[in-house]
Amino acid sequence: MKKQLSLLLLLSSMLMAKEYYAKIEPYEVLNVSSNVNAQVVSVRENVEGFELGQRSYLNMDDIVDKEELKRTENKIKLFQGVAKSNEKLLKNYELILEKKRANYEKIKDLTIKSDTEKDREFYDLMGSENQYIATLKDNDNLAASISDLQLRTVQLKKSISDKHLSAQGYVLYKLMVKPGQVVNPGTMVAQLADISKGKLTLFLTANDFTDVKKKSIYLDGVKTAYTIERLWSITDDKHISSYKAVIIIDAPERFSQLVKVEFKGE
Repeated sequence: MKKQLSLLLLLSSMLMAKEYYAKIEPYEVLNVSSNVNAQVVSVRENVEGFELGQRSYLNMDDIVDKEELKRTENKIKLFQGVAKSNEKLLKNYELILEKKRANYEKIKDLTIKSDTEKDREFYDLMGSENQYIATLKDNDNLAASISDLQLRTVQLKKSISDKHLSAQGYVLYKLMVKPGQVVNPGTMVAQLADISKGKLTLFLTANDFTDVKKKSIYLDGVKTAYTIERLWSITDDKHISSYKAVIIIDAPERFSQLVKVEFKGE
């Protein structure tokens, strides 16, 4: 009888779990830094604490970038037009060279033609070939310039985009800059929160760590189908002798509330 009672107590203690309390946090909190050096033009302070749509919540001065982008795109079109004209020139030069080579081949071995006449035909042929090569080289330089300008348009478009910050679906948790402020790359400008899901962070004892993945998770006494998303096998540097665990849950109606977490064997 005593053995049976001891066995029941042992089983009961195994089924019992240590209680943990965790705050429901957003799935992810992002610290947003500026990628550019610019002056802040406007911020939407009225949407702090609300979920964002497509509209940008922070805008920086992009007037110079937009003007340079317009001029760069116009220059690309101009260079492309010149390159197209050069292509026509090259085709004409090819026809001219074909004729001049044929003429030179006909007279170069003729004894009735003087050396002066032969030299004149040869120099004329070489002159046309040099024009062809120069035009070909010019087109290669244009192609390189167009490539550099196209890269510049990509950089300018990114710079313009980086000056209008938006984050659809995220909550604007905090704005850290004001209109008129000049920011540099790396300057923190806002904090965003992903509230599509919730996150619970726990620090488990060594006893619970060993078999916690085999147990069911109870929140405020209610059994759930949640599982541990991540479990660190190295003890935490702040919570010494405890193992960090993260549980991802459905988005609650209200974040930052405490919930009781238990792990129970079946």
